[in-house]
Amino acid sequence: MQSEQTPTIDQERQDRAREYARIRRRLMLLQLLGGAAYVLLWILLGWATDLRALLTSGASGGLLPFEPHWTLQVVLFTLGFGLPWSITTLPLSYYSGFVLPHRYDQSTQTLREWIWDGVKSTLISLVIGMPLLLGLYALLRTSGDAWWLWAAAGYTFFGVVLTSLAPVLLMPIFYELKPLADDRQDLAERLIDLAQQVGTRVEGVYKIDMSRRTKAANAALAGLGRTRRILLGDTLLENFTPDEIETILAHELGHHVHRDIPLGIAAQTVFNFVSFYIGALVLDRAVGTFGLQGVGDPAGLPALTLVLSIVGLVSMPITNHYSRWRESMADDFALRQTANPRAFASAMTRLANQNLAQIDPPRWVVLLLSSHPPLRDRIQKAEAYLKSVEAG
Repeated sequence: MQSEQTPTIDQERQDRAREYARIRRRLMLLQLLGGAAYVLLWILLGWATDLRALLTSGASGGLLPFEPHWTLQVVLFTLGFGLPWSITTLPLSYYSGFVLPHRYDQSTQTLREWIWDGVKSTLISLVIGMPLLLGLYALLRTSGDAWWLWAAAGYTFFGVVLTSLAPVLLMPIFYELKPLADDRQDLAERLIDLAQQVGTRVEGVYKIDMSRRTKAANAALAGLGRTRRILLGDTLLENFTPDEIETILAHELGHHVHRDIPLGIAAQTVFNFVSFYIGALVLDRAVGTFGLQGVGDPAGLPALTLVLSIVGLVSMPITNHYSRWRESMADDFALRQTANPRAFASAMTRLANQNLAQIDPPRWVVLLLSSHPPLRDRIQKAEAYLKSVEAG
């Protein structure tokens, strides 16, 4: 466990953090531009309609000796559309997900573990994503012009279910979650008591074996209703004091007190409806422009993927601004609830040092890409709160 000594920002690590963040932004831009170019090639060069034709031609020169059912058409088209991109970008994924974190001493994974995590992620994406995609195409084929309404509602409902079940179904696939050991029972009781003080029911306090993958520290209040639980990374438990951990959890509890989860679901619902409505407009236009046989044509998947991605990208500054506002409110709550601004400031300082997080990113990065206020602002807020308390 970390000593009670107050930490300070490690300037040498901040230099590396700025460099690390800059490289990651460039990789993200490369991924975005490459993905957009790839999808546009499928649309503009007619690869999408060509693949659909090969899948539906049957014995008359198609890929299959029979004309497959529409569900199989969607599955095969999705694989034909997605696999080349996944294979092409595998070196980039390897560099950004394995080489770079090791170069900056943030990852503890072996190559075998990284590959196995990628395999599990791919399988989960197929198991969850393919039924969702088939459901979407069922709506495209049967719901007429109202398909986007049903699709937005369905995706919203699924998002709520997934948020609720993630701590008990998905997270254990990647992490080992164990109830906090008896030697930390005092901390568990302290955190549960804090949750009860603000009217939030939790199922328990669990330790996550984050150290098997990363040196970064984190904590979360995950799940909904009966699945809600406090999750503490072992990297956090090892390096942060109980007071610091309490302030971090108080921040997470602030989201629940401020009803950020239902508000977030409401905001996501609006976003889903807007996105699918725009997607419906684009698909209608694509039927006449790019040779689609109807909105339910699998060849329309690249166009729908592109428009939903663009909507998400364009809306990112707005959603991030909203997120920073709610995060700032949660910081205010943590400071008031714990009345321990020194612990809050030291927790943010340790996060910056341990997670190799840039405390003062460029303003344009904050406005466009950041879902949280800069760590320097959060530390200064705690220091200002302490001064106001001391001033009486």
